[in-house]
Amino acid sequence: MSARLEPTNIQAIGPELAIAWSDGEESYLPLETLRRACPCAACGGEPDVLGRVLRPEVTYIPASFELRSFAVVGGYALQPAWADGHGTGLYTFPYLRRLASEAATDQPSP
Repeated sequence: MSARLEPTNIQAIGPELAIAWSDGEESYLPLETLRRACPCAACGGEPDVLGRVLRPEVTYIPASFELRSFAVVGGYALQPAWADGHGTGLYTFPYLRRLASEAATDQPSP
């Protein structure tokens, strides 16, 4: 049986969220990337009765990318609270890890 992936430490450092994971890995996720990937229905949409996902148009302001606080929810997700008042997104730990991995591969090499 494998150990469950979970953060052992989470810190907002400048424009990034730094996460130390239970498997010894570390992730660094830009706050703007995190906010734009919000999985809540207001940001990502929700399916109608036929299963079609209705995606809303989301408008961002500078405060949309300012992290005010965050909470670990139920031992499975992170819920950020943003300076623009948004705070309904629940980012599961595997989703956070995937977002950070994708963000790392999108960074230009020095």
